Amino acid sequence: MKTALITGGNKGIGYAIAEILIREDWKVAITGRKAKDVEEAVKKLNAIKNSNAIGFVADVRNFDQQKEAVEKMLRTFGQLDALIANAGVGFFGSIETLEPKHWHDTIDTNLTGVFYSIKACYEALKKSKGYIITMGSLAGANFFAGGSSYNASKFGLLGFTQAVMLDARAHQIKVSTIMPGSVATNFNDHNPNEQDAWKIQPEDIGKLVFDLLTMNPRTLPSKIEVRPSLPPGK
Repeated sequence: MKTALITGGNKGIGYAIAEILIREDWKVAITGRKAKDVEEAVKKLNAIKNSNAIGFVADVRNFDQQKEAVEKMLRTFGQLDALIANAGVGFFGSIETLEPKHWHDTIDTNLTGVFYSIKACYEALKKSKGYIITMGSLAGANFFAGGSSYNASKFGLLGFTQAVMLDARAHQIKVSTIMPGSVATNFNDHNPNEQDAWKIQPEDIGKLVFDLLTMNPRTLPSKIEVRPSLPPGK
């Protein structure tokens, strides 16, 4: 049975990825910052397939916590076949109003956090000849006013992940970056509602992740841009 570690897997895109993998008979470990949120997500996942999901409180900004999460997962499941580096934050505003704390939170989570996650998983993935999928954004290729910290983190993430892809091929580890546009999630304290029907839905990204994980090993879509098929509000 295949196994995956999903950072930020307690809600939104991360949870949707965990759910489809559980339904496809994967074993899944999720991480998040809040114990209550992680516990609730694991309970829901195990209601789908009992004992296929576990969860840990771990902050991607903390390398020791990432290593500990990987060690716990390996003790439970015995192997790691895929890392889905999904955890992310966003702070938006003019450079005049952007606080240093928000800059560091964004870079430390969206970029350094992915480095920590990959670094913590790398030896296990070498053994399994596994897969790394990072959750980028169209903001990693398209800058916009008020997006300085977020753009910087996602542009950096794209470059970082694609460089890792070239390194990891030597170990038969596959690496992809998914770059979604507007997704109907709780990102940036948004509450999804009926007006979000035109957006990409979290389960769409979950299906895309599963398709990547099950693609023929000889083929690697290394960078995938994903957009809503309709204009905003349609």
